[in-house]
Amino acid sequence: MKLNKIQPAKGSSKKKLIVGRGIGSGKGKTCGSGQKGQKARSGVAIKGFEGGQMPLHQRLPKLGFRNTPFATKLSELSIAKLQAAIDNKKIDAKKEIDEDTLVAAGVVRRKKDGIKLLATGEIKTKVNLKITKASKSAQQAIEKAGGKISFIKKTIAPVERKTKI
Repeated sequence: MKLNKIQPAKGSSKKKLIVGRGIGSGKGKTCGSGQKGQKARSGVAIKGFEGGQMPLHQRLPKLGFRNTPFATKLSELSIAKLQAAIDNKKIDAKKEIDEDTLVAAGVVRRKKDGIKLLATGEIKTKVNLKITKASKSAQQAIEKAGGKISFIKKTIAPVERKTKI
């Protein structure tokens, strides 16, 4: 094998198509863009446009259900952040820590619909928490440190129909 005999594998490299270099090249003059119109110009962005006809994605019916406006929005709190707040003496670990205490201490910016404890980091202090939710691994980590978590029960009023069927 010599350096002047090295070639790329067959079919791995392709010669770039050179356009606009005369009629003999096969892609001269209009360079494969046809004649005139928006599509012949640069910067064309007409994805889904069907020439004025109602596009297919608008003709088809809407399907499914999205719970986005009614989903419970929870603030997240990691175990590491909780431990850092206890170490910095922002929170007293001997008292019960509830959501309002966490917001007042600046550990969580706002509680939204509640606070969920996540198991990122490590806790060394025994704490009693009163929050909305916690991941299973976070619950185990708190119990392993000798603490306990009590959950806040949220009661949601039943939705009443406007018209009786």
